[in-house]
Amino acid sequence: MINKVILMGRLVADPELRKTQSDISVCRFRIAVNRPFSKDRENSADFISCTAWRSTADFVQRYFTKGRMIIVEGSLRNANYTDANGVKHYFMEVQAENVTFGESKGSSDANSFRVPDDNAYSAPAPAAARTSSFPAADETLSLGDMGDFEEILSDGDVPF
Repeated sequence: MINKVILMGRLVADPELRKTQSDISVCRFRIAVNRPFSKDRENSADFISCTAWRSTADFVQRYFTKGRMIIVEGSLRNANYTDANGVKHYFMEVQAENVTFGESKGSSDANSFRVPDDNAYSAPAPAAARTSSFPAADETLSLGDMGDFEEILSDGDVPF
């Protein structure tokens, strides 16, 4: 059997981090995921509750804020609770197992995320936060001396 969920959406509020009695981090957050729309209907969204545990919870709380795009990979879980009036409530949530950035550093507003210079976060950074061998957007790419290349005027005698 398979229970796998992958969602990409925006956080509707800042994530809430709490600790259990045994000092385990748990982070709850909700994301808005757009629904495709047809000509006759307006664009709408689903609001999905998610829960992350341990280092994933710390990561979400540290790097994500309201409005940020997030990708959540996990499984769907049924949960329930009884309110103060004794009424039992049932709901579904995503148990987040892997969380990554849904947008690049430069594509969001002025409050975009920045990987801090201190090394306080010891878990491996997600793929979007790792440094790349490609030049940054504001760097110029130098190709060197182009005189070493032969100009090909027709594709009749391509050397390869």
